Amino acid sequence: MAASTTASQAELNAERVPLGWRDQCSALLIPLNKCRRKELYLPWKCEDERHGYEKCQYDDFIRRGKLLVRQKKASAEAAADEE
Repeated sequence: MAASTTASQAELNAERVPLGWRDQCSALLIPLNKCRRKELYLPWKCEDERHGYEKCQYDDFIRRGKLLVRQKKASAEAAADEE
């Protein structure tokens, strides 16, 4: 994930983003939340921001899944080498 999608701690604190949402896509969440508040959380508003944020979340999920597969493969190879 690119660093451009990660907001700084100061930005996150200023926007009062909960700790559970401070992830790789936090910089996309800030404008999404601003739009949601401005548009009174109407579901058909802010679709571009929401799509960008959800795409970032999906890409991060896929990246973490691939990392887990690589880690499991490496640990299995290390266990096989020890035997």
